[in-house]
Amino acid sequence: MNLMTSAADTAAARGEGALKVGLNLHGEYLSPDGARFAAQLGVRDAVIHLVRYGRGADTDPWHEGAPGPPLSDARGETPWDYETLSATVGMLAEHGISVAALENLSPAFWSDILLNGPERGAQMEGLKRLVRDCGRAGIPVLGYNFSLAGVWGWQRRPESRGGAMTATFDAQRFDSAQPMPDGVVWNMRVSDAALPGTWEIGEEELWQRLEWFLKELVPVAEEAGVRLAAHPDDPPVDRLRGTPRLVNRHEKYDRLLRLVESPANAMQFCLGTLMEMPGDIYATTRRYARTGRIAYVHFRNVRGGVPSYAETFVDDGDTDMAEIARILHEEGFEGAMVPDHVPELDAPAPWHAGMAHAIGYMRALTTNAARLGAPAPALPAEPNFNLGGRP
Repeated sequence: MNLMTSAADTAAARGEGALKVGLNLHGEYLSPDGARFAAQLGVRDAVIHLVRYGRGADTDPWHEGAPGPPLSDARGETPWDYETLSATVGMLAEHGISVAALENLSPAFWSDILLNGPERGAQMEGLKRLVRDCGRAGIPVLGYNFSLAGVWGWQRRPESRGGAMTATFDAQRFDSAQPMPDGVVWNMRVSDAALPGTWEIGEEELWQRLEWFLKELVPVAEEAGVRLAAHPDDPPVDRLRGTPRLVNRHEKYDRLLRLVESPANAMQFCLGTLMEMPGDIYATTRRYARTGRIAYVHFRNVRGGVPSYAETFVDDGDTDMAEIARILHEEGFEGAMVPDHVPELDAPAPWHAGMAHAIGYMRALTTNAARLGAPAPALPAEPNFNLGGRP
């Protein structure tokens, strides 16, 4: 299977342009009602989440401004089977929606892979089965975030346009070194007791764990016709809750891509997170789009950057998102773009209203893609780009 052309073939069969607008569906929204909502917006691609975020969580402190997201319960979870994946794909297909990616793994599936614990090998076998089942079910991408602390440190504050509630980060408002409780990884509880493995490590050892993960899993993904897509660290600080971070600078994606040279070793290109880092987001977008290694894009905007930033409406941050869309179009990007999360509108259905606003803006850009700029010439099968020497 040619991973570099399958997305273009799918788009051509639909009579669409290469740039596609998708929707994140998770929890109660990953349902027939959520699929109908997506279809009514003109969406034909979805990034699905099967992780049960918020399960058993005490959300009151989070809603009162404490750092979060709140601690969730992942105890007892096992990798999703083919029947679960196939049923979800089928449900969405009934509404004319394809699955562009399955995003995130429950930490219960791979805590010992992250921590180098005694069950690392057994958990890897479970992930290999999951990747093969994704391929069988027609899910072309598996998104992941190789992180011990995961996403943590956001605070809900009315800092977006018109006082809309949004996710913010300010390292001076709380203790970002606050350790995780025993039995917790990726901000989700996986055990009642302390987890085996090593927490007190440096960045280099975490890179070594990632390298083992990729060298084990990428060959399986290649055979299954699935791409593994790595999310950058959000928040992109140097350490969080006493643990190192990996992709917290634009150029660190270079090292990740070099670990295994394969189209199946790809990026979950989160524009919002990359904007929170130092650097030129326009040049970075062009550079990585040209590699052909972006599997799909999180299309959102922010104001500010580490150590203090706030997520904004897609048309109201520091970045010209029309220019980002133009660059992706020029470079021939063929994956899905999704608004991963948005500020909460004061409306009876805040999530639906916020997503409808973002999707409408994004569809206006993609519908007029030809006016944004001409696509770049086709890249060679093995792009010749210099990723630099290994740090």
